[in-house]
Amino acid sequence: MSSLLEGRIAIVTGAGRGIGRAHALELARHGAQVVVNDHGVSLAGEGTGETPAEEVVAEIEAAGGTACVNTADVADFAQAEAMVRQAIEVYGGLDILVNNAGFVRDRMLVNTSEEEWDAVIRVLLKGHWAPLRHAGAYWRAEAKEGRQREARVINTSSGAGLQGSVGQSAYSAAKAGVAGLTLVAAQEMGRYGVRVNAIAPVAKTRMTEGAFDTSQMALPEDNSPVVAWLASVDAGDVTGRVIEIDGSTITVENGWAHGPSADAGARWQAADVGPALRDLLASAPTPEPVYGV
Repeated sequence: MSSLLEGRIAIVTGAGRGIGRAHALELARHGAQVVVNDHGVSLAGEGTGETPAEEVVAEIEAAGGTACVNTADVADFAQAEAMVRQAIEVYGGLDILVNNAGFVRDRMLVNTSEEEWDAVIRVLLKGHWAPLRHAGAYWRAEAKEGRQREARVINTSSGAGLQGSVGQSAYSAAKAGVAGLTLVAAQEMGRYGVRVNAIAPVAKTRMTEGAFDTSQMALPEDNSPVVAWLASVDAGDVTGRVIEIDGSTITVENGWAHGPSADAGARWQAADVGPALRDLLASAPTPEPVYGV
């Protein structure tokens, strides 16, 4: 067992299967004590009565690690708070939050129902914010009491949120929101010793099977070494970044940046906007293609 995360306490959400499971196993392998969260839902976010988190905890313990089960709905504000409190009460603190929980309900934009939109935004976006909100409050309180921790947050965005993905308007909007949340949290929480980054993982999971050709896709565990390092004390100089992981390739995403601009010197007249904007677009970089085009 590696000592990269020895003595550090982690929460991994959506850790019963797929990428989250791989993260939990990897963090434990490097010495972290892990709260393994999984609400036990289907791919569409519906309750199944299953407890996959128990299986992951058993696997960690069988390998000599330390872990416990949490079944909170991470988008429920009170349950997210209780999950953070569980880590503190069971292991004595919290150092690492890996926000991974999510599901998909793929639909073309005009076929998406209000219920489907709300469900995806709730779990993927609020499900990142609520645990981060409570973990952040704990870390701020610790810092103010002179016990500042080397805290790390690793959020989960997606290429769908960064470049867009046809048939995934709700998912793409939520994952873009996660990237934005990451930037803001990194700035607001930095004074308390918290470093906040996001990954955009590529992997063959139950979320991608059926939606894409997954025959050549990376495995869930291919993403987890990057998460383990970002969770370490060594990563203290890295924050506010989104990192895409595709098998053996890691890419630092640039995101939105100011491009060419023009100043009219006064309020723009509508008739002048077209020519000016076309000139700017001609000199601007070509956008990354949307997935599925």
